Amino acid sequence: MTAPWVQLLLKIAVAAVVLGVAALGVAHLRWTSVTDGMRARLRAAARPGPAATFHEHELEGLPLPVARYFRVALKEGQPVIAHARVTWAGEFNMGQPGSDRWAPFTAVQDFSPMAPGLVWDARIRIAPGVAVRVRDGFVEGEGSMHGAVLGLVTVVDKAGSPDMAAAALQRYLGEAVWLPTSLLPSQGVTWTAIDESRARATISGGETTSSVEFRFGADGLVASVFVPDRLYDDGRNPPSAHPWQARNLRHASMHGMMVPVESTVEWLLPQGAYAYWRGRPESIEYEYVAR
Repeated sequence: MTAPWVQLLLKIAVAAVVLGVAALGVAHLRWTSVTDGMRARLRAAARPGPAATFHEHELEGLPLPVARYFRVALKEGQPVIAHARVTWAGEFNMGQPGSDRWAPFTAVQDFSPMAPGLVWDARIRIAPGVAVRVRDGFVEGEGSMHGAVLGLVTVVDKAGSPDMAAAALQRYLGEAVWLPTSLLPSQGVTWTAIDESRARATISGGETTSSVEFRFGADGLVASVFVPDRLYDDGRNPPSAHPWQARNLRHASMHGMMVPVESTVEWLLPQGAYAYWRGRPESIEYEYVAR
């Protein structure tokens, strides 16, 4: 016969497990609801553009490396992308510079070029059965970032500042290489020549205007994107501006367009390059502007 106190402990343990499972279920529903709400707002913010298809006459007057990029990445008559959903897999560096600790992640990311904006919803596995949920966004001109262990215990929650909006819009612009028509002048992007292999792209969203330097390879595609003074926050010291870049290691054709299929993102710190993200698109779904 089991002692009464043992029975009591077993009942408490079972109750704790039940409550824990219930709390995780509620956290998941709440997380999904907020994410879906952001996606709905992103779609609602989209405004029809002037073009439904790409035509080479739009390249007149563009810097030479930019015009060459579009000729390689797109085909005449390519439908203009109205919405994109990218399913990601890769690794995120949970360590610090000089002490890497790569953790696998999966994510679903929505883009709306005609807003412009994005919503990123990721799971980073930090231990068996334990994941950090991360949601970043640029929606209706506001940048935001929310992270929570198991979607339940908040570890970061930032939104609303001009610096965050600028960084989020820079991210959108740098990641627009996965939906190449969104970089066309008809989609609100202004291109400024730097030299024969570099050009600066500028876009506005809400009250925010951001720029990113695009660096083109010998094949005409985007080899990397670069920002000289992006705000770096290591969680220990006051945020400070440092160079940042995303390098595209391989490209392939998807839905008739050339896009990166392997990339890495890194800070260029005084002590050296610190890579913190590396990933690949598992699938891309496009919706096009109605003709």
